[in-house]
Amino acid sequence: MLIMVSITFSIPEETRKIMKEFPEVNWTHLVRSSIEEKAKKLALRKELLKRLDSEKDFIDWSVKLGKEAKKGRALRLK
Repeated sequence: MLIMVSITFSIPEETRKIMKEFPEVNWTHLVRSSIEEKAKKLALRKELLKRLDSEKDFIDWSVKLGKEAKKGRALRLK
């Protein structure tokens, strides 16, 4: 079962006047879906950064290995 919570926020009076000009828009749904979408994107970003950080040691090792291989080749070509 999905539990919903209520939040309250303020908007400028001018914005509210504009919103009233468009009663066909479900403003509650629009705000809810916008918040959900942004929260999901932030959660995904956090997870991707966490994965990238966990792979940092491997990336550093592979870069170091590549540099050492290039040095070895350069010495052999001289």
